[in-house]
This record gives sequence, structure tokens and C-alpha cells, in this order.
Amino acid sequence: MADIETGTVRANEDLHLAQNDANTKSKRKRLFAAFACGVALIGGSAYAYETLVASKHAVTDNAYVGADVAQITSQLAAPVSAVLVQDTQQVRRGDVLVRLDGTDAKIAVARAEADLARAVRKVQGLEATDSGLGAQISARAADEARAQADVAAAKARFDKARIDLQRRQGLDGSGAVSADEVTTVRTAFDNAAAGLRAAEAVRAQAAAARNAAIGDRDANRALIANSTVDNNPEVLAARAALAQAKVDLERTVIRAPIDGVVTRRQVQVGQRVQPGAALMAVVPVQAAYVDANFKEVELAHVRPGQSVELTSDLYGENVVYHGKVAGFSGGTGAAFALVPAQNATGNWIKVVQRLPVRITLDPKELAAHPVRVGLSMNVDVDVSK
Repeated sequence: MADIETGTVRANEDLHLAQNDANTKSKRKRLFAAFACGVALIGGSAYAYETLVASKHAVTDNAYVGADVAQITSQLAAPVSAVLVQDTQQVRRGDVLVRLDGTDAKIAVARAEADLARAVRKVQGLEATDSGLGAQISARAADEARAQADVAAAKARFDKARIDLQRRQGLDGSGAVSADEVTTVRTAFDNAAAGLRAAEAVRAQAAAARNAAIGDRDANRALIANSTVDNNPEVLAARAALAQAKVDLERTVIRAPIDGVVTRRQVQVGQRVQPGAALMAVVPVQAAYVDANFKEVELAHVRPGQSVELTSDLYGENVVYHGKVAGFSGGTGAAFALVPAQNATGNWIKVVQRLPVRITLDPKELAAHPVRVGLSMNVDVDVSK
């Protein structure tokens, strides 16, 4: 009887153990199934997010506001007589920023005006001289003709004296003429020869004077050829010098080239500035843009013209700016660094590079919520289009 009871107890224990094992295996299966479902759900959600959302957006917070800042410099060397703006002041294009002492510039304008008047009178004198030189040529031609006539007369006298001398010399041995007569005729011959030479010299001098007058006229005409008083080179040069002097006088008043905000004012009244010296800068906050630095692996689907949404740390997520992708930089930041990375070494490690992407902003939104150069921006590019 005891053996039967012992067997019954063992049978019940075995049945209970079997039931516990079955329950444990069932729980494990349910836990594994739940874990598998969770993993599948997470993977499916990640895949769905990547496919439906992330793949259609390129996002970065490595973005900063920029603008084409206008550097205000002096074009002249002059003392500063007035500074009319302060840092942070809003200015419009054409507003006067700085006035320079214009005393030297005014004197330069007066001197250039005098030089122009002198050049005009000189050219007018050259034109009048041309007529006078023409008359001189005519007079020298007449003198040359008269000298030619004098040479002919002297030649005739010389020929007559030579013939008379030859005749007297032929009769000298016969006693038909006296020695005094022969001497007189020889003296007349010498005088005629000297007169001929003098007449020829006067003729040569008259010809040289006529040629000189012709040269003077040609030289004078070269200065006024194919020109009038208005387009003569000397007058044009003097007029250009006057225009430059007037421009320099205008440059004593330095104006704002664009609309914007004054910053980095470095000029003071009484300071003598030099050409090219930086006086201040004007930042066109209404024409600001954003340079977003995307990783190279994020740019496969980014294209110019795509829509962009931006938020600024200045205003938070409640203010959303809208812009467009304008284009890509010509190189990465590392490529244009002062000390470029040297990768030709044995311990080279690949670093993901970033490429600046220029994004233009809506001017109306900028007017409603102004930003400043250098502020951080969060950028979201819609690459689905």
C-alpha cells in the first residue's frame, strides 16, 4: 500500500514539473515573439522614417548668417572734418558718413580750370600761328626770288668784268692799254666776282629761311591737324585733369554705398586718413544670406533652387525663415584654410568634409525679423523636389 502511494506522489510531481516546463517554454516563446515584434516595429519605423521623411530632407545646424559687407575707405589723403554716424546706426544708400577737409581739393580744381583755359588759348594761338606762318612762307619765297634776281644781275656783271679783263689782258703786251687801265679792269672783275658770291649767299639764305618757315608751319600744323579746339589732345588732357580734380573734390564727402547698419567705425574727427584706409563697414542686413556647411555625404540630392526652411537661435523655432538654395562653394572649408590639411602622411585618418551651401533668404521675412552676420541658423533643405 505504501508503494502505491509513493508512486502516485511521484507521478503527480512529474506531471507538475512537466506543466511548469510547458508554461516556461510558452512564456519564452511569447517574450521572443514580443521582442521580435518590437525589433521589427522599430526597424520598420526607422525604415519608414528614413524613406518617407529623412531621405527627403538635408538638415544641419552648422550654418551661419553672412552678408556682402561694404568696406568704407577713403580715396584721398586728407584730414577728417566730420563723422556723421555711429556704430549700430541704420543708414540708407547715399547718406553722408564722413566729410574730409576739401581745401586742397578746391585748390586743385581751380588749378585745373586755369590749365584748361591755358590749353584752349594755346590751341587757339596755334591756329592763328598757322596763318601767320603761311604769310611768312610767302614773304620768304619773295625774298628768295629777289635774291635769285640779284644773283642773275651779279652774274651778268661778273661776265662783263671777266670779258673786259680778258680783252685788256690781250692788249697789254701791244701797248694799246695802260697798266693802270688793266689794274682797274682787274679790280672791277674781282669786285664782280665778290658780288656774285655775295648774291649767291643771300639767295641760299633766302632759300633756307623759306624752308625754315615751311618747317615751322608743318610743325605747327602737326599740333592742330585733324582737330579743333574742343578735341585737341592738349585740351582733352587738361579737361580730363579738371574732371579728376572735381571727382577728388566730390570724394571729400564719403557716402554710404548701400543700405545697412554701420559697424566697426574706426575714424575720428581730426584724423588724417590715407587712400585705402578702412574707416568703417556697412552691413546690408536686409540682403543677408546663410552659408550652411553640409557633410559631403548629405549633398547627393541637394540642388540649386530647392526650398529651405530655417530657424534662428535668436528667435527660436517659432520664427521660420524660407529660402532657396543658391549654389555651392567651389571648395570645402579645409581646402581654403590658411594651413590646408596635409594628408600625404603615414598616420592619415579620413575626416568627413563639409561643403558650404549658399542659401538666400526672403527679404520680407528679414525685414520682419532682422538677423546679424555670424548668427547661428538651423537649416532644413527639402530635397524631394
